[in-house]
Amino acid sequence: MAQSSHHRPHHIHVGAILDMESPVGEMAQQCMTMAISDLNASPSHINHPLKLILHPRNSMGQPLKALSSAVELLENERVDALIGPQTSEEAELLGELGDRVPIISFSASSPLLSREKNPNFIRMTTNDNSQVGAIAALVQKFGWRELVIIHEDSSYGNGIIPDLLLTLHEGNARVAHRTVLPPQARDIYVEAQLYKLMALSANIFIVHMSASLASRFFIKVNELGLMSTGYGWIVTDGIVNELPVMDQSVLDSMQGVIGIRPSIPPSERLHNFSTKWRNNFTNQHHQIPEVNVYCLWAYDSVWALAKAVYHLGPTTSMQKNDSANELAHLAAIHSRRTGSDLVHTILRGKFTGLSGEIQLKNGQLQQPLAFEIVNVIGRVKRIGFWTQWNGMTQGLNRSNVATQSPSLRKMGSIGWPGSSSAVPKGQRVMPKTGKRMRIGVPIKKGYKELVGVELDPETNATIVTGLCIDVFKAATDLLPYEVKFDFIPFPNSTTGSYYEDLIYHVYLQQYDAAVGDITITGNRSSYVDFTMPFTETGVAMIVPIETSRSTNMWIFLQPLTVDLWLVIGAFFVFTGCVVWTIEHGDNNEFKGPLAQQIGMVMWYSFSTLFFAQREKLISNFSKVVVIVWLFVVLILTSSYTANLSSMLTVHQLQSSPKGESIGFTVDSKLIQTDLINLPFKNPHFPPLDTVEDCVNALRDGSRNGGVSAIIDEIPYVKVFLSKYSAQYTMVEPSYNSTNGFGFVFPKGSPLVPDISASIAKLREDGKLHLISQNWFQNRSLFTNQDSATKVARLDFYSFRGLFLITGITSTVAVIASYKFRKKQSTTAQHEVADQPVEETFPPIPTKIMALICGNIAGTLKLLRSFYL
Repeated sequence: MAQSSHHRPHHIHVGAILDMESPVGEMAQQCMTMAISDLNASPSHINHPLKLILHPRNSMGQPLKALSSAVELLENERVDALIGPQTSEEAELLGELGDRVPIISFSASSPLLSREKNPNFIRMTTNDNSQVGAIAALVQKFGWRELVIIHEDSSYGNGIIPDLLLTLHEGNARVAHRTVLPPQARDIYVEAQLYKLMALSANIFIVHMSASLASRFFIKVNELGLMSTGYGWIVTDGIVNELPVMDQSVLDSMQGVIGIRPSIPPSERLHNFSTKWRNNFTNQHHQIPEVNVYCLWAYDSVWALAKAVYHLGPTTSMQKNDSANELAHLAAIHSRRTGSDLVHTILRGKFTGLSGEIQLKNGQLQQPLAFEIVNVIGRVKRIGFWTQWNGMTQGLNRSNVATQSPSLRKMGSIGWPGSSSAVPKGQRVMPKTGKRMRIGVPIKKGYKELVGVELDPETNATIVTGLCIDVFKAATDLLPYEVKFDFIPFPNSTTGSYYEDLIYHVYLQQYDAAVGDITITGNRSSYVDFTMPFTETGVAMIVPIETSRSTNMWIFLQPLTVDLWLVIGAFFVFTGCVVWTIEHGDNNEFKGPLAQQIGMVMWYSFSTLFFAQREKLISNFSKVVVIVWLFVVLILTSSYTANLSSMLTVHQLQSSPKGESIGFTVDSKLIQTDLINLPFKNPHFPPLDTVEDCVNALRDGSRNGGVSAIIDEIPYVKVFLSKYSAQYTMVEPSYNSTNGFGFVFPKGSPLVPDISASIAKLREDGKLHLISQNWFQNRSLFTNQDSATKVARLDFYSFRGLFLITGITSTVAVIASYKFRKKQSTTAQHEVADQPVEETFPPIPTKIMALICGNIAGTLKLLRSFYL
């Protein structure tokens, strides 16, 4: 019986918290499964009574999801240990459970994670600080003295920065700038930060961020031309370790990047594992993923845990599982004595794993004996090694010892960005000192506000002015170096494609650049480089402003909404009733038969509309009511008159109906392509070279050989409207837009990113707007067609304050008048108690009083409903 009990297997439950959505998480789970399979099949453990069972959970890369998964594993699966999570942020959060069960992470490398806060946290990976020496050695080897650090704003991204800055400083390298990116940064934010980097003189970048962010980051880097000749990029091991599982599009964007990763010594066991790995994936994937170091560390984590559990024996494990039964929720998870025992046993363990010698120091894997230096050139290529003792070397022996003496610190050939073999110099490659750039500028008949070329009759010197010229000069002034240039007028074209010929001359490098009103297009960008646009993008339509009169016979009712008409009518009646109530007792003009008094109420109330009331008021209370009401009537009549006048005579924007002609300006072929399917009679109208040509064509109209509207890019339209905004306006079209104007440079010019960064700086500082305002004086150019042809009707909501004031005033006046007269009557009765007194205040007929009270109550109710 004892023998049977001894061989009865006791299960050790291990939780694995991984991001199954990521390639690393998927591979790590596969490696841990293979590790457990190898353990159970191992000859030394095949008869052992302890067996490991893996319980994987998907954290989806979310720290809170990882925490909830850990609590669920502790409560429901009664796990003895947790392997994972992958990220430093998840590990930091799960560290709160570290005093309950051992937590082994094979990829959380942030130096901010320490065992002082979480004594049961084990890092089965290297600390990020271990690679700063290799990075500094690379910087020093290539003689770079100024560089930029770009890192992720997270526990992982920030942890390495203090040691990296200190090590670079000791190597006499200056960090000119640091750029911090949020882990979930949007592409537009990344692009904006890259534009800022373009304005810097440094062109060597060190990147430390997660692989997911790096994938999107380097695609943007490549799109903006920062992965071209003259630039240098160094990436840390967090990115390099995941290069084998990145998309090919990302690798294509990283051509020329160099990076660091731990060196894994070759072994027969590692070779056998790799063979088994490929065999397992042969039937599952068309492309077999390459085993990376995280997969090996995950495998070794399982073996380290298993060796510790085997050493402690089955009794300890069973005690741990019994204590796990008591778990109810996170707050109820108590520390377990055997959890600390297991941690101490793992920390004292020493064995040879797939990744090399496994020996933990201070709760983490010891620094690798060597780091590999890799280069992304077509594929990931190893070009050398770095060791703490020998520095840079080209090869290592099987013991990770340098095969060359320190004096022969050479590396393999390196492919730099832009397919260059020359080491970046650490500063931008600029035109040689003393060489003046030849800048081609177009000669235009009109629109000289954009670019104008004149010859000085006395000196015969070329004078070039305009918006495009001012922006180019302002952009070059912001460069951290001097650029000398001369503007060369481009002669008239003989082919009829003036701008295409100018761009073609830049392509042939007969000009170093072209500056002018040159639109950015995809076709042109295939053989020249454009800077970022410095003008507004899109096209707009110029139309005449016409005056028309309304013929609607009921237009006099339209200035006010229906609810406002009803409220005004109700208050006319209400005010008349209030005045009659106050004046009826003392004023003979408000006395008489019932019909006459009702007529008096209506007449007096509505006569205030024209200030034509003839009746004299006696009571001060009624005078106050009428004064307030006359103020309300004055506001209402003035507003009504103004709104009616606007409706009777409005400015209309004449749009181009079907069957009418439309005009274009100088470089109009680009816009005609966009408008070819629009319902215009003559969309290919001959180009209008000057502003005066446009005015004459619009005045003639379609019926007289002119045009009904002109469509062109917004800068041309602004020039036109700066002179003729009184007769014409600009409306926003609904068809495709253009990309704006840009400066033209030959392909691969190093000035393109710098000029683009200067333009971005001008736009951020508001200087670009000031330059534009200097040439386009009229600020209110853009008009919405609907807002120009429609006048808003006045509603009750706009005047609710007025009605509230007159309603309260009238109500208070009626109450005060009644109390005053009652008090006055009582006093008079006491003074002449023995004498017959003629009735001063004849009783108000019951029907009239009911009518007044009902009117007052209804009006107050209406006011309350509208006000609320």
